[in-house]
Amino acid sequence: MIRDRGRIKWTSMMLPEHVKMLREWVKEDTYEQPKELDEQQLELMSEVLGEAMEFNQTVAITHYRGQNYELVLGKIHYWDELSQNLHIVDNFGEVHRIPMKNIADVRLHD
Repeated sequence: MIRDRGRIKWTSMMLPEHVKMLREWVKEDTYEQPKELDEQQLELMSEVLGEAMEFNQTVAITHYRGQNYELVLGKIHYWDELSQNLHIVDNFGEVHRIPMKNIADVRLHD
C-alpha cells in the first residue's frame, strides 16, 4: 500500500522562501479583477441610490476593495460630492466610505 503524503513530502526539500512564494501565488489566484460598467448599469444604480436616499431604505452594495468584492448592507447616510464617496451606515452603526468608482452593484434590501 502506497501512502502518499501530498505536499508534506515536498516541503522538506524546499527552501522557506520558495514555500512563502508558493503560498503567495495561491493567494493571488483568488484575486478578482474590477468590472467595467456600461451606461445602463450606471443609470440603474443611480436610480436605486436616489430612491434609497429619498425613502431611507436599506441597500446592498457590492464594491471592489483590496483585490476582492465585498458586500455592505446598510442605509445611505450621505453622498459626498466633492470626494465622490458614498457614506453607508450598516446595522452595527459602522460607517463605510465607498468610492463611486469601486461600486459594482446596488440593490434595495428588504
